[in-house]
Amino acid sequence: MKIPILTFIAPCRAVALGVGGSILFAVAARADLKWEQNTIELHPAVGDKQAVAHFKYENTGKTPIHFKSVKASCGCTATQTQKEVVNPGEKGEVTATFTIGDRTGQQVKTVTVQTDDPDPTKTTTILTLKTNITPPMEIKPTFVYWTSGEKPTPKKVTLKAAKEFPAKNITVKSNNQNFDSKVVPGKPGEWTIEITPKDTTHPMGTALLVQADYPKEAPKSFYVNAQITQPQPPPLLRAPATQSNPAVTQPNAPTSKAATPAAIPSPATH
Repeated sequence: MKIPILTFIAPCRAVALGVGGSILFAVAARADLKWEQNTIELHPAVGDKQAVAHFKYENTGKTPIHFKSVKASCGCTATQTQKEVVNPGEKGEVTATFTIGDRTGQQVKTVTVQTDDPDPTKTTTILTLKTNITPPMEIKPTFVYWTSGEKPTPKKVTLKAAKEFPAKNITVKSNNQNFDSKVVPGKPGEWTIEITPKDTTHPMGTALLVQADYPKEAPKSFYVNAQITQPQPPPLLRAPATQSNPAVTQPNAPTSKAATPAAIPSPATH
């Protein structure tokens, strides 16, 4: 007698009952893109124009996988893939190139990678690039001000070059002739700028251009802002707290002539 064959299909697996009750498993082949790391942190040197991250991957699955799109979170980051199709066992990388420009501090950018992975939980991968940029010049403060009518005494701004930024001299220029500036050298790589307004009778401002002598082919520039501000308005006068008139009694309350003081004119009537 022939025994019928029954087939049950489960996700990614086919189970069959054969002759004699034997069970056969057929696991569906699938792609599996493994990333070496999803987050990379970089520390570019002072003067570097770009920071490049290499996100490496490998297809550990049994079928090819295709890149559908690779997009960066902003225009300052460019992405590139080595290949569009990754065959089983193949390795590769996605590069993310961040343009530093005048940015400082920690800059966090992301790259969104979309593939045709049949597993919806693995279709989209977010790669993160963290770039820690050391400023070539530490400036404290970057903004000084005087209140209108204040005595025009000098305000000081200190500058300190980073170790990787071997500037020896700086120059300062103002776009407003009503402000004078003076550079006072300190220790090597350190300076103090004294900024003095000629008068503070009316609001005005200036952007001081600070230019270093490094690098020689393209000297680095920085900015310090100075301003004469409007005087602060006086605090609003508070109205005196309202007091109950002792001459007025509550309804049904007992009255006493002795307890009723003479009426006092309110200050508001003067």
